[in-house]
Amino acid sequence: MTPIEKFLLFVMVPSVLACSVLEGVVLSRRGDYDWRAFGVSFFDYALRLAVTIFAPLTIAAPLVSWVVAHRLGHLTVDGIGTALLLFVLLEFFYYWLHRAAHRVRWFWCNHAVHHSPNQLCLAASIRIGAFGRLSGNVIFMLPLVWIGFDARLVQTALALNLLYQFWIHATWIPKLGPLEGWLNTPSAHRVHHAANLEYLDANYGGVLVVFDRLFGTYIPERDDLPCRYGWVHPITSHNPLKVEFMQWGLLVRDLLGARSLAAVWGYLVRPPGWRPQGESNTTEALRARAGVVPGLTQG
Repeated sequence: MTPIEKFLLFVMVPSVLACSVLEGVVLSRRGDYDWRAFGVSFFDYALRLAVTIFAPLTIAAPLVSWVVAHRLGHLTVDGIGTALLLFVLLEFFYYWLHRAAHRVRWFWCNHAVHHSPNQLCLAASIRIGAFGRLSGNVIFMLPLVWIGFDARLVQTALALNLLYQFWIHATWIPKLGPLEGWLNTPSAHRVHHAANLEYLDANYGGVLVVFDRLFGTYIPERDDLPCRYGWVHPITSHNPLKVEFMQWGLLVRDLLGARSLAAVWGYLVRPPGWRPQGESNTTEALRARAGVVPGLTQG
């Protein structure tokens, strides 16, 4: 285990959990705080750890093996240049991983767990779904390995990227002035977690929102439109197993009811809410029916 891996495991993990509890205590004294939701988040963290230890599998294993065996070279992070290259490329591929987690139903089934809390708080950052690795989301990081970065190094860099995102799950941190629109701030991430139709499917960046601006998915937080958190159709259950498996169950139901291979494929790779016939409930369909323009400020 490298020094940075030891730091993440033995220093940052306990610190993240302690800060989440501390925020809960403070917010409880100021008003409502959902400790049962905190329990669901902690369950997800424990389950994810168990899955990682006892079932470290991925459906993308053959592709991972092929990429490792056919790397174009070997890139060592031994200076500012290669460190910056790894950071920027990781941000780019993380953007597409995160975007796919919202726009491809297969990946959404796991990522939906992260968006299930109806109250955004620091504890929500540790509720990220137990089966991301198993579902094959590693494929979005494989280009970094293919061009020469060590797979373990990429995994560590991704962990650091996710660690940065811990603090941006706070609702009590205000907008950060000139940093907005460039860094992924608490304000930008509140929009990302919001279920309002004006805010859906936005701000996918990890540390930066530069690629959101480049690809048209950046939406700033509006003063006239408070964020409503959770799913578009909120889940109110605090049963951790229901939270963890509900979206997977709904996918299985739709697959079993599919009447063609095209419908099966659509249910797997099209956006959540897509239907082969009848009225869909994708983000675009919901906005069209409601006459909502994403991010448009009321005038």
